[in-house]
Amino acid sequence: MAISTLNRLSSQFNRLPSLSPFTKSLLTRSFAKVADRIVKLSAIDPDGQKREIVGLSGQTLLKALTNNGLIDPASHRLEEIDACSAECEVNIAQEWLERLSPRSYDEEYVLKRNSRARVLNKHSRLSCQVVLTQDLQGMVVAVPEPKPWDIP
Repeated sequence: MAISTLNRLSSQFNRLPSLSPFTKSLLTRSFAKVADRIVKLSAIDPDGQKREIVGLSGQTLLKALTNNGLIDPASHRLEEIDACSAECEVNIAQEWLERLSPRSYDEEYVLKRNSRARVLNKHSRLSCQVVLTQDLQGMVVAVPEPKPWDIP
């Protein structure tokens, strides 16, 4: 749907007489680049409903989830993983785990530190540490309900 909308807008730009040929080509190329970067994912929200979300390759999974209303952007204000509270933790479906880069030492530490059971779930990832790529097209992600200690 997004790609067809971008293609339609691109063709409308070409029909505008007030735009120079250079501007038209620049706008057309910009839309083509965005369309090429689209990554469609499936997210299971805390209520168990499956939702289709869209992100861009190069963007973090957190950004895609916040843009689609699944994670509160105010809950993840910190840029440094050292100060992370793991409020952006998600669970990745088994078949997608091998396509992701492995967890860093810091990510594992944060996940263990914030787990009440101190047992690390192999599906758990910090969405701020997962960078979207075209290889992740169709990935399934579960957004758990907030932990009681994360709710203000």
